[in-house]
Amino acid sequence: MGFRERVSALAEGVFIAFDAMRQNKVRAALTIAGIAIGVIVVTAMSAAVHGINAGVEEAFAAAGPTTFYVTKWPIAINNCNGPETCPWIRFPPLRVEEAAQVARLPTIKAVTAHVNSSAAVKYKDRTLPGAQLEAYTPGWTDVDGGSISPGRSFTDAENADGAQVALVDDKIAERLFAGGDALDKTIALDGRPFRVIGVYHESASFFDNSSRGRVVIPFETARRRLSTNVRWLDLTVKPRDGVPQDEAMDDAVTVLRTVRGLRPGQADNFFVSTQEKVMELYNSIFQTFFLVMIALSAIGLLVGGVGVVAIMMISVTERTREIGVRKALGATRRIILWQFLVEAVTLTGIGAVIGLLLGGGATGLVRLALPIKASIPPFAIVAALAASCLTGILFGMIPALRASRLDPVEALRYE
Repeated sequence: MGFRERVSALAEGVFIAFDAMRQNKVRAALTIAGIAIGVIVVTAMSAAVHGINAGVEEAFAAAGPTTFYVTKWPIAINNCNGPETCPWIRFPPLRVEEAAQVARLPTIKAVTAHVNSSAAVKYKDRTLPGAQLEAYTPGWTDVDGGSISPGRSFTDAENADGAQVALVDDKIAERLFAGGDALDKTIALDGRPFRVIGVYHESASFFDNSSRGRVVIPFETARRRLSTNVRWLDLTVKPRDGVPQDEAMDDAVTVLRTVRGLRPGQADNFFVSTQEKVMELYNSIFQTFFLVMIALSAIGLLVGGVGVVAIMMISVTERTREIGVRKALGATRRIILWQFLVEAVTLTGIGAVIGLLLGGGATGLVRLALPIKASIPPFAIVAALAASCLTGILFGMIPALRASRLDPVEALRYE
C-alpha cells in the first residue's frame, strides 16, 4: 500500500468511524466516556503530583541542601500499636532549651523550633473553625519556602514576650477579609485577640495541611497564651555555609546526647533525618498514590476497550456485504484490517482528546482549591494519547481481524 493509499484509507476509516458513532450513539458515548475517564485520572493526578513535587523541591531549596531535622518520632510509616511496637512514644519531648544548645555550636547557622496545632479563627462575624496553627521560634523564614507580603515576621522580642501577633496565609486572608487588607486587623484565636502583622504565601507542600488555612504565631505565644501542647516539638537545623552535613549532624547529636544524659552505648531517644530521608517517605507514599492512579486509569481504559470491541463487532456485522464487495474488487486483508483499526483508534482518540480537555479543567480546579501549582506535564499528555491509541489497537484488533478474514463469497451472500 502506497502513501496515497494509506492516507486515503486513513481518511476513509476516520469518516466511517464518525458515521458509526452517529448510528450507535449510546455505545459510542460509553466507549468515549470510558477512555475519557481514564485520561482525566491520568492528567489530573499527574498535574497534582507535578505541582506538589515542584512545591517540595522549592521548600527544600529554601531550607538549603544540608538542612536536617530533629524529631521525637521517626520519619517513616509505622504500624504503631503502642510502646511495644513504637518505643519512641516514651521518648522525652524535645525542648526549646535543647534547640538553643544546638544553635550555639560553631558548625550550626540556625535552629528553628516548631509545633503545630489547630484553632478557631474569627474576624468580626466570620469564623474558620479548624485552621492550622503553626508556632515557630524566630528565624523560621530562613528554612521555609514561603514569602511574606505585605507585612513582616515576628521579632525575637515579640517571641520572648509572648506577643499576640500573627501571620495569616492567603486562604485565611481571603476567607476572613474577602481579599481586603489584612495588616493590623485583630483576629481571635480560640477567643484571644491577635494582631495580624503579615500575610504569608507558602509554597505548595504535601506535608502541610494548608487546605484549612494557616496561621503562624511566635512559639512562646503559643505555649503561654494558647496552652499549645509542645510535646511534639520538632527542630529544623541549618548548618553554616561550607560545613558538611554529616559534621553538623554529628555535633548536634553529641550535644543532644550530652544534654539528655545518655551514656555511651545507649540508643538515641530522638531522631535525626535528612531531606533525603524525608523524600524517601514522600516517594513511598506517592508510589501507592501512583498505583491507585494507574488502577483507576486502567479501569477506565478497560471500559472503553470493551466498548470498542462491542461497537466494532456490530460495525463488522452491519458491513459484511460491503466488505465482500471490497474484497471482490481487490481489497486485501491488510487494507480491511487497516481500515477497522483506524476506526477503533479514532473512537479512542476522541475519548482521549475529551479526557485531556476535562483533565485540563480539573487541573484548574486543583489550582483554585489547593495551594498547589498544578500543571499537566508533557509526558502525561503523551502517555494519555499513547494509552488511548494502544487501547484502540488492542481491543480493535479482534473485530478488525474478523473483518479481514471474511470470505468474499460468503460476505456477498450475507443479508
